[in-house]
Amino acid sequence: MTLPAIHCSHGGAWLRDASGTRAVSKGEAVMAAADTPLLLLNAPLVATRLGYPDLSGLDLLELYAFIHPARFVVPTPKGLAKALGLAEPASESDIPALLQTAADALLATCESDAWAEREGAWSALQSLTRMRWPWAVLLNGRIARPERAERWLFSRLPEWEEAADLPQPAQVRLEQDEVLDRLAALTGSQAETRPGQRAYAIETSEVFAPRPRQGQPHVLLAQAGTGIGKTLGYLAPASRWSERSGGTVWVSTFTKALQRQLRQESRRAWPERRPDGSRPVVVRKGRENYLCLLNLEDALQGGFAGRAAILAQLVARWAAYTRDGDVIGGDLPGWLGTLFRQRGITALTDRRGECVYAGCPHYRKCFIERAARASAKADLVIGNHALVMVNAARGRDHAARPTRIVFDEGHHIFDAADSTFAVALSGAEAIELRRWIIGPEKASRGRRRGLAARLADIASYDEAGGRAISAAREAAEALPGDGWLQRLVENTPSGPIEELLAAVRALVYARDESGGAEAGYGLETEAAELEGAFVEQAQAARAALADLRQPLIRLGVRLEAILEEPPDWLDGPGRARIEGARHSLAWRIELVAAWEALLERLGGPADPEFVDWLAVERSDAREFDVGIHRRWLDPMKPFAKVVLEPAHGVVMTSATLRDGEDWESAIARSGARHIGVEPRLSAQQSPFDYAAQAAVLIVTDVPRGDIAALAAAYGRLIEASGGGALGLFTAIRRLRAVHGRIADRLARGGLPLYAQHVDPIDTGTLVDIFRDDPAASLLGTDALRDGVDVPGHSLRLVVMEQVPWPRPSILHRARRLTGGGSAYDDAIIRARLAQAFGRLIRGRDDSGHFVVLSPAFPSRLLTAFPPGTPVQRVTLDEALQRVARHGSGDGIVSPDRAQSSA
Repeated sequence: MTLPAIHCSHGGAWLRDASGTRAVSKGEAVMAAADTPLLLLNAPLVATRLGYPDLSGLDLLELYAFIHPARFVVPTPKGLAKALGLAEPASESDIPALLQTAADALLATCESDAWAEREGAWSALQSLTRMRWPWAVLLNGRIARPERAERWLFSRLPEWEEAADLPQPAQVRLEQDEVLDRLAALTGSQAETRPGQRAYAIETSEVFAPRPRQGQPHVLLAQAGTGIGKTLGYLAPASRWSERSGGTVWVSTFTKALQRQLRQESRRAWPERRPDGSRPVVVRKGRENYLCLLNLEDALQGGFAGRAAILAQLVARWAAYTRDGDVIGGDLPGWLGTLFRQRGITALTDRRGECVYAGCPHYRKCFIERAARASAKADLVIGNHALVMVNAARGRDHAARPTRIVFDEGHHIFDAADSTFAVALSGAEAIELRRWIIGPEKASRGRRRGLAARLADIASYDEAGGRAISAAREAAEALPGDGWLQRLVENTPSGPIEELLAAVRALVYARDESGGAEAGYGLETEAAELEGAFVEQAQAARAALADLRQPLIRLGVRLEAILEEPPDWLDGPGRARIEGARHSLAWRIELVAAWEALLERLGGPADPEFVDWLAVERSDAREFDVGIHRRWLDPMKPFAKVVLEPAHGVVMTSATLRDGEDWESAIARSGARHIGVEPRLSAQQSPFDYAAQAAVLIVTDVPRGDIAALAAAYGRLIEASGGGALGLFTAIRRLRAVHGRIADRLARGGLPLYAQHVDPIDTGTLVDIFRDDPAASLLGTDALRDGVDVPGHSLRLVVMEQVPWPRPSILHRARRLTGGGSAYDDAIIRARLAQAFGRLIRGRDDSGHFVVLSPAFPSRLLTAFPPGTPVQRVTLDEALQRVARHGSGDGIVSPDRAQSSA
C-alpha cells in the first residue's frame, strides 16, 4: 500500500498521493494532514513550518527508531536516504516520493532475515498496538511472532560484576623516545611529521612524572593552535603511562562533541575490548545522563500515558541495543525526545537523586553502576569538567578522584568551576529538596517517593531513625510547595521560605531600572542596603532551614550506626543501599548548610570572597524562578583545593588558553597559584596558513540596532556564500527576528536555514544536519561559538552580529573591578572571538571568511585572530563580493591583492 506523503520547508509544501506530486499551499497541506495520516519526516519540524501545532501522521523517524534503535541517522531526507542506501532527492519536490520509498524499505526490513534488531520487536509492537501507535497497523502483518516467547528487556541486559580494587599506579617516568614512538604509532606511517605535535607530546609527558611533594601536582598549561593534533599529542603519553603504570588517565572536556571525537581517536591507542571483555576506554558522565532502568520500568507499566508511553517503548527498544545507556549525547538519537514535544527523556533519568542503589531490582544491570565500575578498571576515562569537579567535591563513585587529568577545552574550566561551586537558594531548588524529602504532593503516575518510603525498613527497625525521618518530613513543609511561583505573583506566599522569596521578587522589581526594555532577560539586584524587615524574613527562613538540617544530620548518624552494627537481615545489597542513602543525605545537608550561611550574611558585612545578589529569572518575559545567589569571586580557589591539590599531574590545554602572547590570565584562571604551584607553560602555533586560508571582514555600514538591516546582511551573505554559513548571535531575540525575515527567501533559493531556539531540534542534531548539507546554514548563540567541529566545505563562512560584549551582570561587574577593568572585558571578548574564529579553519584544506557586522569594532581586539590573518574593514557590498568570489571557487582574496586588483 502506497501512503500519501508530505514534505514542508521554508521554501514551500509538496504533497504526493495517487495522482502524483504537486506543490500545495500551507492551508491545503493542513487540510490533507487532517483528512488522512500522511507520511512525513520529523512531525514537530513540519508542524512548525506549517504553523499547525496539532499535526500528526506517520513519522518516519519514529519508525526508524523502532526498526534501527541506537543506529545513527541525520534526520533529514538526505540523511535518511544515505542511511537506507537510497538515491538522494535532487530537489524538494522529489522528497515525498523518497519518503514513500524509505517507508517501503523500512517496512521490508522487518520481513528480512538480516534484520539485526529483531529481538524484542514483536513484544514491543504488541504494547504499541494497544497504545494505537500509527505505525502499528502497518507493522503487525510484517513482524512474525517468534517461536519462543521473547525475553523482557530487563532479563536480556547483562549484569556487571564486582572486581577487586586496583593497586595504586606504579611510579614511572616517561622517556622522550618512547613517547615519540607511541605518537608515531598513533598517527600512522603515512602521516606527515608535525614538529608542533611532537613538542606538545613531549611537554605533556612531563606531567605523568612522580609527584615531588604532597599537594603539589605537576601542572602544565598548554596552548595548542588548531591543527596541532593535540588529541593524539596527549593520548600518546597518556596511553604509554597507563600501559607502564597500570593507572587510569582522565581526559575531561566541556562539550559532548569533543567527547565523541575522543572516543573515535582513542581507538588508535586502545582496542574496543580487552581479552577479558572489559573496555579499556570508558566515557563517563553524571548520573543524570544515563537511562534509569527503574524509571523506564515504571514508565512501561503505566507511569507514562499517551504519546509519552510510546516514547517509553521506543526508548526500551534502544536500551536493548545501546552501547552504554547514555541518553544525552550517546547513541540515543538526539531527535527522538523532540518528536514527543515534552521532556519525556529526562523523566527516564535520575535527575533528582532518588536512586535507591542496591534496593533497585535492576541494580546489577544499571548503566550508571556499570559505567562507574568500568571506569575504575579503565586505562582512559573520558569525562567532562562538571563531573570531575562534582565527584572531587562529593563523589562516592569508584574512581571518582582521578590523579592524572587532562582538561581539554581548558579555557572553559573557570566557567565550569563557577557553576559547580555556586550556591542558589531559589524556588526551583527548594521545591526539589522538598519533593526529595516528602515526595510528590499530588497523585502522581511516576515512581517518585519521599524519604520515608525509600527508607521504610530503616524507620521500622530503628526508632530514632524513624523519628528523624518524621521530623525531617515535618520541617520540609516550610519549603516551597506546588504552585509556589503563582502564589508569589499573587503575593500570597505560604511558609517562611516562600515569604522570603516573595520579598526578593518585590525588591528586585522595586530596584529595576530597565523599564521593561529587555523583558526577555532576568532581573537582578545586589544583596546590599537591605531593610530590616527583609533581613528579619531572611533570618526566619534561616531558622526554618536549620530546623530541617538537624533531623537530616540525626538520620545520617543513625544510618552510620546501622552500618557499624548491622542487624542480621542487612545483606550486601542492603548495605550498599544505605551507603547510597548516606551519600545523598550528606550532600543535601551540605546544601542546606550553604543556604543557611548565605542567609546569615544578609544584612551583615560583605564577604570579599563571594558575590551575592537577588534575581528573578525570566525567559521570553515569563518568570520561572526567584532566588538568592552566591558565587565565588574567584571559583578557582575551591577548584584548586578540591581538584588540583589531590592530583599528581594536570594538563590544561586549548587553542585559546592564553590572551594573545600573555600568559598571566591563563595562569590566574588555572588556580595553580592558590596551592603554591607555578605551572609550566607550553605554546605551539597552528600549522595553518591563515593568510591564504582565511580573511576577517569587519563590515562598517550595518547600523547597530537596525534589525531589518541586520537580517538583510545575513541573508545576502548566506546567498553570496551559497550556504555553509554559521551565524552567531549574542541575543536570542535578534536571532529569531533575523531567522523569521530570511528563512523563506533562502529556502526558495535552495539554501535551507536552521536555527537554535526556533527549530524544535536539539543542538547536537542541528550541528549534524548542518555538517551533512553544504548548502545549509545554521544560526545559534553561545553553544555554537565553541565546540562545533565542522571541517570541510560545509562551513566556509562565520558571521557574528556584533562584538560579543560580556553581559553587564552584578557578578561580572564584581570580577571586572578586581580583574583590571576594561582590560578584563577585552580579554573575555578576545577569547570569544578566537573561539568563534576557530570554527572556520579545522583542516589544511579549509578556507573561508569570518565576518563581523560591527561598524565600531575596536582595533585593540584584533589580536584575537591568529597572526598573519588578513583583517580589513569593508562595506557590506565589498564583503559580499569577496564571499561570492570564494563561493565560486576563486579562493580567499587577501586585502592587499583585492586592492591591487581593484
